[in-house]
Amino acid sequence: MKPMLKISTAIILAVFFAACGSEGRPIGYESDTHGRGKAVIYVEESFKPLFDTSIYTFESQFPHADIEAIYSSEGKIMEAFFQNKTKTICISRDFTDAEKAQLRKQNVEVRSDKVAQDAVTLIVNPANMDTLMTVQRLKRILTGKDTIWQGLKTRINVVYDRESSANFNFLRDYCGKNNIPINILAVNGNEEVINYVKKNKSALGVIGLNWISDQDDFDVLDFVNGITVVSLAKSENDDYFKPYAAFVYTKEYPLTREIWLINKGKKSGLNTGFVLFMIGEKGQTIVQKSALVPATAPIRLIQMTTD
Repeated sequence: MKPMLKISTAIILAVFFAACGSEGRPIGYESDTHGRGKAVIYVEESFKPLFDTSIYTFESQFPHADIEAIYSSEGKIMEAFFQNKTKTICISRDFTDAEKAQLRKQNVEVRSDKVAQDAVTLIVNPANMDTLMTVQRLKRILTGKDTIWQGLKTRINVVYDRESSANFNFLRDYCGKNNIPINILAVNGNEEVINYVKKNKSALGVIGLNWISDQDDFDVLDFVNGITVVSLAKSENDDYFKPYAAFVYTKEYPLTREIWLINKGKKSGLNTGFVLFMIGEKGQTIVQKSALVPATAPIRLIQMTTD
């Protein structure tokens, strides 16, 4: 009986190891790779439409990959990264030299990649005919020096997405102020800003371009129906531009910014695999189809003239 027991044990072990990977783990339980595993990334809420589409496409391409995106404000995302709650974040800028130095002291290697060019967008209710604005006037509005709509003769109510969001941080820095000294309303995301503007004719909404840029998306079409995008000029003597991709690329639209992925995940892991996807051909195609400006794909500008 004992020889038979040994043979049976040997067969069981052979079957087990045949179902294991090279490191003795059952197939399907390998450590994460570029296309396998689970990752949690934090993304500035202004870029949610782009990343919803990108993650869906990535997971369709890699069925064993599970990426959870947590959408939040830029300030909270930075806190999460430095508190080691996530290995990968998406914000509207690269880290500063001081922030990188802080990470180096912790022996943390960080890789930064620009994904796209984006823009901060101003929207108003269709009942408001005051849809042309210079950056000088925008600064006067944000600093409390201009408080009345010229056509409506009502108070200008500025509304933005969240405290410490990329949208608010951009305009604060654009005005050269540590704190914008007027009482502006913060809601809970770009979608709520859009809905607020639809219901309030005196509102000036501040959102990310990504929420209304992709005209092939039915949700975007629903957002655009009921708002008007403000055209901006650098001065009264300059032309006015809306945040179309061509004008974002040339920076003729004044409120342009960037989208960055910052990653401290291992080079062979899923976090890095997703970053490589976003800056690669397929990710950049998604950026372009979202009517944003890709960071690496070539741009072709067409100038149209009329006789």
